[in-house]
Amino acid sequence: MINIPRGTQDILPEETPKWQYIERQLIEIAKSYNYKEIRTPIFESTDLFARGVGDSTDIVQKEMYTFMDKGDRSMTLRPEGTAAVVRSYIENKMHGNANQPLKLFYNGPMFRYERKQKGRYRQFVQFGVEVIGAENPAVDAEVLHMLYHIYSSFGLKSLKLVINSIGDMESRQEYKEALVEHFTPHIGDFCQDCQNRLHTNPMRILDCKVDCEQPAVKSAPKITDYLNDYSKEYYEAVKGHLDRLGIPYVEDANLVRGLDYYTHTAFEMMSEAEGFGAITTLSGGGRYNGLLEMLDGPSETGIGFALSIERLLLALEAEGIELEVDEQLDLFIVTMPETLNEAVKLIADLRMSGIRADMDYLERKMKAQMKQADRLNAKYTFVLGGNELESGIVKLKEMSSGEVTDVKIEEMASYLKERK
Repeated sequence: MINIPRGTQDILPEETPKWQYIERQLIEIAKSYNYKEIRTPIFESTDLFARGVGDSTDIVQKEMYTFMDKGDRSMTLRPEGTAAVVRSYIENKMHGNANQPLKLFYNGPMFRYERKQKGRYRQFVQFGVEVIGAENPAVDAEVLHMLYHIYSSFGLKSLKLVINSIGDMESRQEYKEALVEHFTPHIGDFCQDCQNRLHTNPMRILDCKVDCEQPAVKSAPKITDYLNDYSKEYYEAVKGHLDRLGIPYVEDANLVRGLDYYTHTAFEMMSEAEGFGAITTLSGGGRYNGLLEMLDGPSETGIGFALSIERLLLALEAEGIELEVDEQLDLFIVTMPETLNEAVKLIADLRMSGIRADMDYLERKMKAQMKQADRLNAKYTFVLGGNELESGIVKLKEMSSGEVTDVKIEEMASYLKERK
């Protein structure tokens, strides 16, 4: 028997309604903020992620699914969504004042070779948004408000929004130099990954899960002490908007995020629900003011976030929240061998009228068909026999109450629509 690849999952029919419900909700919320959907390929040139995500990141060094295509070109299954969206923005010349700010959302599978753990998969579904072409604290606040809106709309309560400012490029560079100076005397105490990061991306040492308790990490300089005046003013303005919007948040000077392209605002949404697990991050994002230029695009700014639907489902489970998913079948038709042909035509007409309907195709006995209607959670059922065809009237049974009503076959669609 061939088994499913390690780190992936089958989403079976009894689970897909939850996914569809969540995806519809996410899309509706994004549209309410005037975001438009963008769809990009699930594989891109490897160079896009090496340049866009960063050569020194764990994603590029350890987690990407990369292959050579038949043209001897290096391709990679997308590990995240932002780089591909920015590539499309540049390639399709979506920049210019008429389009700014351009608000986009995406939803689809991403791929990372990660160690399997609860809520983390090697293929996972990510929903994300990007705003390109507007450097304004109010835009950052809008993105954060949407993130808070999304989780609140599902009834989640045990949330913690963590924010930080990484500053602009000038502030980041000064801070990196300070970190290198601080960490160098202690580098022998760090894990191999952090030793490698010292001169490539020292900020990543701050959120290393292995070395987070090291005294040198706890005593490291704080980015907030290296922000220039513009970065400080920008960060204070973002926090002011969050206060006015009534969005609770906590600040964490060690929050740097795992990708090289972030500047200014960085954030993560966490779950504080009991039983959620050790990895409490639900989603994250930030501003990326230099990414477009890194990918040979115009000097425009961007901000966005991405959330994992798998981890959203985990948070709902941890808080005991059941989604109210309507998957009820409107009608199940109980057929007789002599009326099967007529039933096929009738059910086709009902479906064309927008009725969710099914019928028996196995010529089971009436009692077995009624049990099948019950298993399928049908709201109504009726028997289509010779007498019913002759009279044009069926006895429609409401399964929950057992109430029976005479309904003309020709009026069945309108009758059921009125009771949806």
